Amino acid sequence: MSGHGTKFNRKMEVAVAALLTQKNQEEAARVAGISLATLVRWQRLPEFKKAFREARRAVHGQAIARLQQATSAAVSTLLKVMVDPATPASTRVRAADSVLNHSAKSIELEDIEARVAELESAVAPPMSSGR
Repeated sequence: MSGHGTKFNRKMEVAVAALLTQKNQEEAARVAGISLATLVRWQRLPEFKKAFREARRAVHGQAIARLQQATSAAVSTLLKVMVDPATPASTRVRAADSVLNHSAKSIELEDIEARVAELESAVAPPMSSGR
């Protein structure tokens, strides 16, 4: 019985991965080699919930990283559409509006970051010298 916990944890990890990759709980349970009832029961356990949440965050983080890698191509596409005389005027206007909006948001974020940094340095205790 001492090995049961380890085997259970490995099965739980497989179930978490299956929940992330399969289209429904039934398929996730099948892929994990457990019954649907077991999967549903595990999903109520705090440690399973935590593992699933962490796994979802990791997957989401990877997706966001891929999006960030594609931003250069997205900007190039947007700018090409904006300046292409063959593109309908309404589409060029939407592209230009998008460029302006994203630029304004970027400036706003930089301003907010600067203000937060100033506030943080104002409330941070001074470093003591002498220890």
